[in-house]
Amino acid sequence: MADTDKGISAGAAEDRDRAFFMGLARAFAGALIFALPMLMTMEMWSIGFYIEPFRLVLLLLLLIPLLTGLSYFSGFRKTTGLADEVVDSFVAVAVAVAMAVAILTIFGVVDAGMSPREVIGKIALQVFPASIGAVLATDQLSGEEDLDREQKERRNSYPAELLMMGAGALFLGLNIAPTEEIVLLSYMMSPWQEIALAVLSLVLMHGFVYAVGFSGAPEVPRHVPFLSLFLRFTLVGYALVLVIGLYLLWTFGRTDGTGLQEIISAVVVLGFPCAIGAAAARIVL
Repeated sequence: MADTDKGISAGAAEDRDRAFFMGLARAFAGALIFALPMLMTMEMWSIGFYIEPFRLVLLLLLLIPLLTGLSYFSGFRKTTGLADEVVDSFVAVAVAVAMAVAILTIFGVVDAGMSPREVIGKIALQVFPASIGAVLATDQLSGEEDLDREQKERRNSYPAELLMMGAGALFLGLNIAPTEEIVLLSYMMSPWQEIALAVLSLVLMHGFVYAVGFSGAPEVPRHVPFLSLFLRFTLVGYALVLVIGLYLLWTFGRTDGTGLQEIISAVVVLGFPCAIGAAAARIVL
């Protein structure tokens, strides 16, 4: 009997170890997929060198609560409490750092001859999208989709919807905000074109989620009127998108020495891809 118990214990330990390493591999894959556009973008390499340390630190400080919220609301894995979610967030960051160091070193973007500030800056910028990918890959690609009632309610709650939209906007906006094209487009467009772009952003945000019928889109009860959905989700979501766009432009120095009108124009332009990211997040996440 003792030998049988030892065999069962050893088998359980092997299963736990296998699950642990599978989780790390899944997180690494998610980190690579989400960060790949930024890993191979020259603007991100140069911004990592000259970005103000305060703005970079603030971006990273916002990452932990965002990851914790994503892990809590995604609902595909049972956890024991908030501490468990925070630990998962730091594990995701560690995996993202390891992935970024490995890939950037292979690419020759970072090497031993660079200053510590330049190396840290280049790696830190990759950590933001990579850690989001690590958390989502761990939680959502694990195959554990049997949600209990509490998990379903948590995932379909209003705060969860807003968090998912914010994460989608941050991820897509982070890939585009550092580029010169945002500023160039804002100068090329007339005020009427900017208004049309804002309206188009709202239409696409609402249509992608509620009208097109994508698999994974939130279910809407028949008795809920269009105006309620538009005001509570789409309009509030677009306001969140614009705030995130402004924050990203400020983070990368695109608002420094710029007039209010130019800032508004750039925010509207960046708000377009951010709005698409927010809508996609509500479908996919």
